[in-house]
Amino acid sequence: MNAHDRNLPGAPADLAVVHYGDGEFVVLKPGRYVVCAVSGVKIPLEALRYWSAPLQEAYAGPAESLARWTETQS
Repeated sequence: MNAHDRNLPGAPADLAVVHYGDGEFVVLKPGRYVVCAVSGVKIPLEALRYWSAPLQEAYAGPAESLARWTETQS
């Protein structure tokens, strides 16, 4: 079984559940992507580079990360 075997029993859903830490994240429930908290864009786990550990949110890129940071500072 691999990530492309969607119809097999017990195959992981596409949406991953992730715990975001400082400088790393841990996959709690396997999946292919997480959703950007700002834009709603699907972010493949292998492309995930921006997140907030305190807010436990993922961001699609630096612009979304900055937008959320700015929002929380006011």
